Amino acid sequence: MAETTRFAPSPTGYLHLGHAYSTLFAYRAKGAGGRFLLRIEDIDRTRCRPEFEAAILEDLAWLGLRWEEPVRRQSEHMDEYRAALGQLEAAGLLYPCFCTRAEIAAEIARSGAAPHGPDGPVYPGTCRHLVEQDRTVRRNAGKPFALRLDVARSMARAGHLTWHDRGRGQIEARPERFGDIVLARKETPTSYHLSVTLDDALQRVTLVTRGADLFEATHIHRLLQALLGLPTPDYHHHALVRDVDGKRLAKRDEAPTLRALRASGKTPEEVGAMAGLS
Repeated sequence: MAETTRFAPSPTGYLHLGHAYSTLFAYRAKGAGGRFLLRIEDIDRTRCRPEFEAAILEDLAWLGLRWEEPVRRQSEHMDEYRAALGQLEAAGLLYPCFCTRAEIAAEIARSGAAPHGPDGPVYPGTCRHLVEQDRTVRRNAGKPFALRLDVARSMARAGHLTWHDRGRGQIEARPERFGDIVLARKETPTSYHLSVTLDDALQRVTLVTRGADLFEATHIHRLLQALLGLPTPDYHHHALVRDVDGKRLAKRDEAPTLRALRASGKTPEEVGAMAGLS
């Protein structure tokens, strides 16, 4: 079956074996006659660097992959994310949160509970109860804030939601478990959750393949699809590549990069086998 799949790395470092597995998994999943897209997720302008993007393109071409042009770069589409954010705000589904990370941590500690979601400890909803006048005064005073999704109100509007994972079957969406997530900050009109959901719809992705570490985030993305009137693709959350100690490969842990493997004389076929895809 022909699919439209994608690989969406962030240019914050060099690709490693885990990325090789993920991109080859997506490339094969497109099937005969399918489309393979490359998206550069570069909304974090403090960590993303052009040399890493250039290296991503070089590494993927060395692996023998071909993708449709043009490559979508999130930094070039802020107006689209801003429009989606405005749609949610106009529906009364967002509220400004003025809490600092320290204040949130202190509130969680006082409550004696620390449930976690895809973005860390679940926000306790402190600013959800601010009156509109207080919100306006704080915003006009220039106090930093994040825009959070009122998940309870959003779920009441969206109703019962499900999504299909090709490895796990039909899944009931339970985004309320993760609290009122941040969709944007004062200086950046998007977040990972908002941008990836909108991107997949605008690029007409029919099958989202990504690591099992992002499985929980799909509960949130399914809710955003319903609120924004977007189609729901199929998903396949694949296994993660781990080191000899069972630890997931990560850039921050200086996992062996594709550049280093290539320099050592490894072939694309050998790298594919090392990643677990022969």
